[in-house]
Amino acid sequence: MGTTEILTIKEVAELLRIGEKTAYTMAKDGKLPGFKVGGQWRFRRADIDAWIQARLASDSPRGNPDDGGRSLDTTADTPATRKGT
Repeated sequence: MGTTEILTIKEVAELLRIGEKTAYTMAKDGKLPGFKVGGQWRFRRADIDAWIQARLASDSPRGNPDDGGRSLDTTADTPATRKGT
């Protein structure tokens, strides 16, 4: 049997480059695939990778349409994000 990489909330937050509180809230709300062990959140790396790919492949060019397109779009080149323009 192969090994399954299990991540903590801190590791998932680092992977996604979001705050731990945000990762916790997303998991609690069912927006991030995870499970609890002894009251602490755990995540299978394969599930997180699939979750990321699903968002990248969505019809919305700016990420998850459920959050107004804010997710996974930290590098948008818009007038509001460009400095000096």
